[in-house]
Amino acid sequence: MSDQRLLSPQRRFRGSGTRKPRPEPRYLAVGRIVRPWGVRGELKMAVLTEYPERLLHLQRVYVGPYAVPYQVASVRFHRKAAILRLVGCEDRETAETLRGQLVQVPLEEAVPLEEDEYYEHQILGLEVETPEGEWLGVVTEIITTGSNDVYVVQGPEGELLLPALEDVVLEVDLERGRLLVVVPEGLR
Repeated sequence: MSDQRLLSPQRRFRGSGTRKPRPEPRYLAVGRIVRPWGVRGELKMAVLTEYPERLLHLQRVYVGPYAVPYQVASVRFHRKAAILRLVGCEDRETAETLRGQLVQVPLEEAVPLEEDEYYEHQILGLEVETPEGEWLGVVTEIITTGSNDVYVVQGPEGELLLPALEDVVLEVDLERGRLLVVVPEGLR
């Protein structure tokens, strides 16, 4: 009986009573352009991937909210940033127009993940429940800390911060659009 209760649409999805599936994104962000680098159109890029070495092999990237395609002329690293040169971005003025934009790759080119690893876009928007069927809210943000990620859950009782640890997150069910969690003592 409790399994049926957990899967009940009325329990899982507050508000309209039905959950529209989120469309799978076409692109995955691997960086964000911080600023121009020098006067020849190079770009300083904050790295947003756990696999920065993959950037050295990029041939094409898609920039900004409209995913404008650019051929990659070169990539090198400087400290924790990547220095990116794009074909068609030949001067500082052109580079300045790209400041703050996401640098993306097609999702099908994403690095395959290990079992029990997920991309942020897969976690954001998931419904959060306890094993007893209590609906806690929706994951709206992921905070990256030094030791583990923290899921920000917006629910009827306000904001709840849940550490992304094995003893807290019992199950990630992408098909049903939910996280099954145990809320540690003192977090409410």
